[in-house]
Amino acid sequence: MTKKLIDIDEDALAAAAEVYGTDTMKDTVNTALVEAAAVLRRRQALSRLRRRALAGEFDVLYEKDAYRPKPADAGAAAR
Repeated sequence: MTKKLIDIDEDALAAAAEVYGTDTMKDTVNTALVEAAAVLRRRQALSRLRRRALAGEFDVLYEKDAYRPKPADAGAAAR
């Protein structure tokens, strides 16, 4: 992990710690960053779903290979 020296709003930090149930500044900031990234991924997924809805492209959702990443070859990892 990289160390950064930044100014943090103490009130916002305290509010975030309460929301996330974290005890340390480090845990609060890291949890908030992870959550922000998750929110971005959900927004992007919703945007893709909206585009499909507007185009009427729901049939592709029946084919899992069309929208899900292919799993790694489990046999190769065991070798």
